[in-house]
Amino acid sequence: METQSKKRTMSRRSFLSKSAMLGAAGFGMPYIIPSGVLAMNGNPGANDRIVIGGIGVGRQGLPVIDSLSNLHTRVAAVADVDLNQANAVAERYDAEAYQDYRALLDRDDIDAVVVATPDQWHALNSIHAAQAGKDIYCEKPLTLTVHEGRVLTEAVRKYDRVLQTGSQQRSSAIEHRGCTLIRNGRIGKVQRIISANYESPWHNGLPGETVPEYLDWDMWCGPVEPHLYHPQLKVPRGNPGWISFFDFSGGEMTGWGTHGFDQVQWALGMDEGGPIAVWTEGDPFDPPTYTEPEGLARGNAICAHPKVYMEYPDGIVMELGDGPRGGAIFMGVEGSITIDRGILRSDPEELIEEPLEDPEVQLYQSTNHHQDWLDCIKERRKPICDVEIGHRSATVCHLGNIARWVSEVTGETGQRLEWDPVAERFTNSDVANTFLDRERRPPYQLPETV
Repeated sequence: METQSKKRTMSRRSFLSKSAMLGAAGFGMPYIIPSGVLAMNGNPGANDRIVIGGIGVGRQGLPVIDSLSNLHTRVAAVADVDLNQANAVAERYDAEAYQDYRALLDRDDIDAVVVATPDQWHALNSIHAAQAGKDIYCEKPLTLTVHEGRVLTEAVRKYDRVLQTGSQQRSSAIEHRGCTLIRNGRIGKVQRIISANYESPWHNGLPGETVPEYLDWDMWCGPVEPHLYHPQLKVPRGNPGWISFFDFSGGEMTGWGTHGFDQVQWALGMDEGGPIAVWTEGDPFDPPTYTEPEGLARGNAICAHPKVYMEYPDGIVMELGDGPRGGAIFMGVEGSITIDRGILRSDPEELIEEPLEDPEVQLYQSTNHHQDWLDCIKERRKPICDVEIGHRSATVCHLGNIARWVSEVTGETGQRLEWDPVAERFTNSDVANTFLDRERRPPYQLPETV
């Protein structure tokens, strides 16, 4: 007798044979939205239970889905290229499991999706979700490149979707207070910022092993030219894990950097802007290639150089140095405030102890990042970490990496790369502009139009 788990499971092969429409649509074309989807889902009433689907349900995706399951939602389907993983999570929620996420997006009953796949997949998963009429919770970093972020933002706006970026520190009362104090002049004019010296990614040369039968490794690689399968590529952080490798990620510059730089952007009021220049000092970037499983220490030590500096408007210089990984040290004419994950300090101490009476700048406040997303889905408004905010914070990370990559290509440091945050291009470096996007293998290209 067929088990309940098997009944809920739809493999990539069976799905593709079942759904000729999706197969014909491909990954490089706009997702073909089934008739009536936009009218049927995506706009639940105030008392309706939001129906959730999970795309990527591993180390990061499962905790998010668990949290959402306790907030008046129903988890109806999950998708993961690791079919064993998809089945296990589906069993937990009495949901359906898929190996190909497009089958999940084809369901009319799904209101919203959680995207927690590796970074090279975030943009395409989320664009297809927007085209299918689903609201989106996408883990950080929102995208792998600057160009992806702009295309995704266009898709979210075109289809009137609610996207929350998984930069959950925006929903912390401590970080909210720190940014509010800075925005309202508690330290006077900000002059200098010290952030963490986040590490850029290096290269993968791990030997190949046999691909498990339950894993669609080709689809796991997706837009990236396939690497040989190795278990250490499938985990985010390990020996060393995919976050440390260039093809799949921006390293800890985008891993932890999106948290720290998001606080910088918030504190400076740069949610629709960003730095105007970036440069490096020291020896040019020279990343290693890992040919055997190895911990993070060696690669991180090498890829924390050269040192990166950025300039914001009004002459504010940010140095990537000995600052906290979950925030930064903000130095002004009246003192300094340090924001870290769940930590707020100042010098002198009374800067954060004295109450702020009737602040001129009122920042959006959320006490639960997941609940904020759900509330915004029902009320059809922007959440605390909207797609534009997530894109802009990720862009700061990409600028830091690009500055190092330019030094690797040119063999020189010290060049000031002028950045136009409106046009989202460098005005004085063709080399730097080549890193604003990456090539993608067919059929995993971004849609020409969203």
